[in-house]
Amino acid sequence: MTTKIDTDVVVVGGGIGGLGSALALTRAGVRVRVLEQATEFGEVGAGLQMAPNATRILRSWGLLERVVARGVVPQRLAMRDAVDGQELTHLDLADVERRYGAPYVVIHRSDLHAILLEACREAGVELVTDAAVTGVELGPDRAVALGDGRHDGGRIVLAADGLGSRLRRRLSADEPVSSAYVAYRGAVPLEDLPDTGGLALHEVVVYVGPHCHLVQYPLRRGEMFNQVAVFRSPRALAGEEDWGTPDELDTAFADTCEAVRSALPNLWRDRWWRMYDREPIDGWVDGRLALTGDAAHPMLQYLAQGACQALEDADCLAAQVGKQAGAEQLDRNTLDRDTLDRDTLDCDTIDWDTALRDYADVRTARTARVQRTARAWGDLWHCDGLFRSVRNAMLRDREPTDYRYVDWLYGV
Repeated sequence: MTTKIDTDVVVVGGGIGGLGSALALTRAGVRVRVLEQATEFGEVGAGLQMAPNATRILRSWGLLERVVARGVVPQRLAMRDAVDGQELTHLDLADVERRYGAPYVVIHRSDLHAILLEACREAGVELVTDAAVTGVELGPDRAVALGDGRHDGGRIVLAADGLGSRLRRRLSADEPVSSAYVAYRGAVPLEDLPDTGGLALHEVVVYVGPHCHLVQYPLRRGEMFNQVAVFRSPRALAGEEDWGTPDELDTAFADTCEAVRSALPNLWRDRWWRMYDREPIDGWVDGRLALTGDAAHPMLQYLAQGACQALEDADCLAAQVGKQAGAEQLDRNTLDRDTLDRDTLDCDTIDWDTALRDYADVRTARTARVQRTARAWGDLWHCDGLFRSVRNAMLRDREPTDYRYVDWLYGV
């Protein structure tokens, strides 16, 4: 291999996971280049829920104040039955913040992405657009991202190229798994909604129903309202190619309560998102190539942990790199762009192979649990008949201060 190493880490993909990894590694004293295939950096979608396991990390990066300023800190997370509209259980999110030491924040996906992009620029991350990567060439002490005439050499290549990751194919022949569910979203200015009288404008509300659910919460300092309707497509189950269409949306929610049905006209009907994940895999590392974010562990949305787990990946990898550089004594939480000293890490002496191995060892078990639990929660949300009655009774019996099912997730 003749391509020179011209940076320490090449990150393939400029989404939330890629930028988070770039920022965390740069804060640790590593030179990072991000390659984004689009002509400009940006994100599509609507809202994100950022639980305490993620907002603690954002605070350590000095970004939590920016996130809170652009988002909303809701008061409660409530679950309701989509058929009769009755509340089943809730979390007091002020109590959640006290328990886990960080807030629960909802924010527009593009706003979080913009905050991370701004922070990367401030930290000195090299950001490259119009740079599609089609493969990687690996050597004993380096890796080269290949594509579109580019040869970007680094000590490692980090694949943050999402659900359909090309680079994951070096490690696994698996394919995305269709859940047969589809999501319709709508994030609109509050003033554009015809009637806000029945909306919970300071809460995250989830209506769970037979093979469908609706999520609602405010965004952008309460000036915008986000709604997501998810349902199982009979056409997907039948193997048809044209599935998840608006007529299926209306049919799926026909038997839900008025509060749910009244949300449907405010969704975007010209686009929809089919819901996929993948089976967990143990192998995230091939030589000097490693996976992160959705390239490593794409998950269904029922725990609202996709972006949160990508930030955990980033924080963990940066910690392992620092550890292998002998930098355990550094308090990374006190570093900011004005005090960051790139000489704190001698990248020539870092044991990159051990750092990647330890990163994967830590993260594969946790993310596999999140992936599998997300699937199980989807089954719980969407049950019908006797199982729905049992679920509702159990949730109504739950004490609001019972955190046994989220301690493992939020309390890391």
